[in-house]
Amino acid sequence: MRPRNLRRPGHDQGTHHVDDDAGFGAELASVLTAARRRAVRDGDRQTDTAHLLHSLLEYDPEVRALLDGGPQLARLLGYLVQRSIGYGLRWQGSVEDSGAAPAVPGPAGWSPVAVAALAHACGRAVGRGDGRACGTDLLAGIVADPGARAVEVLRRAGVDVVGLRARLDDRPVGDRPTGDRPMDDRPVGGPDGAPASSG
Repeated sequence: MRPRNLRRPGHDQGTHHVDDDAGFGAELASVLTAARRRAVRDGDRQTDTAHLLHSLLEYDPEVRALLDGGPQLARLLGYLVQRSIGYGLRWQGSVEDSGAAPAVPGPAGWSPVAVAALAHACGRAVGRGDGRACGTDLLAGIVADPGARAVEVLRRAGVDVVGLRARLDDRPVGDRPTGDRPMDDRPVGGPDGAPASSG
């Protein structure tokens, strides 16, 4: 399911509406579908930024490369996989809304922060003259809000979120690594501790 009617900033015009046929390339559409499936499977009220981050890591090798791979990526995936049996259980009854971003009208079943991240991704694509947002655009949208659940998980996994934002701002959209295939859902590594609950 692809979110409908997300508002994104234009160049010098107000906002544009993103419908089912615009705004997201095929790869990013797969990420959104997988994130929604994961939320439903885990019994969560809404698809949030942690679901989006998990699916991005599975489907997008460019996003994985930005996180430098190795132990840090393994630790991050371990935290994300644990969501359905651990810390994420405390998130099931609450809405991810950090209050940091202005409310963006979006589809039912998506958290306000996730909708804002998707709108941010589309805005980045528009800003470079591209009609389709990609995985790194969405990652930039996710980490733009310091209160996002995904940012909380990234920090607990030892990711320098400020440095990641800077790399995303400086990174040209270009060649993708080969082997763009989803990773499996098995835990990788054994994280110690768990992210704290987020409103």
